[in-house]
Amino acid sequence: MRVSGVIAAVALGLSSWWGAAAVAQGTPASPTLDAVKTAFEARFDGVEVAAVRRAPLDGLYEIQVDMDLVYVDANVNYVLQGALIDAKTRTDLTAARIQKLSEVPFDSLPIELAVKTVKGNGSRKLAVFEDPNCIYCKQLHANLKDIDNVTVYSFLYPILSPDSATKARNVWCASDPAAVWAGWMLDGKEPAEARCDDDPVEQVLALGRQLTVRGTPAILFADGSRVSGALPTDQLRLKLDSLD
Repeated sequence: MRVSGVIAAVALGLSSWWGAAAVAQGTPASPTLDAVKTAFEARFDGVEVAAVRRAPLDGLYEIQVDMDLVYVDANVNYVLQGALIDAKTRTDLTAARIQKLSEVPFDSLPIELAVKTVKGNGSRKLAVFEDPNCIYCKQLHANLKDIDNVTVYSFLYPILSPDSATKARNVWCASDPAAVWAGWMLDGKEPAEARCDDDPVEQVLALGRQLTVRGTPAILFADGSRVSGALPTDQLRLKLDSLD
């Protein structure tokens, strides 16, 4: 559930516990993280907490729901949505935490489920979750045209329109998936109908849900970092050069 979903749950529950919060007892001296998790899930029925951590601010706890964060006091009498800022360094601690949580160890990716495209010596690597009908994914391919010595693993992630899964299947089952994928993404050449027994669309969809991929393109770099959107060529080159 997104932060907006958590806040919606908060709104639904306010009428039942707002008055109690006003007369709540003081917070315990050192509550366990499990106790905070249990209290949060009791307040907001149906909201599953992925993790609880102590926040940098004394008495505040970081609640992770999917890849979103909110903050609570020990008794979960108050919920805070928004960015937690380090006033000394002007650092957005919430954004930094979310960036860290979104990292994916590159070696853990099942690259056998991806369409592999090699340019030059292919020494630099990135993986991208892409929908065949995603215009920003097509822009990303255009931006990658001028970047050499890179291997791109394209996970065909059909989430945008009814025929996305059909196009993904036709690409995967083609005799040369990389060529057909490039023809479609760069030149608009419609993939011919093709069928096969090893179409991994459902597996990729499950992988995307597991990694909380909410939109395309989602770029995963070799250092584990993740970027959403079609990065411009200069930013792609700068990032890849930094990993050499």
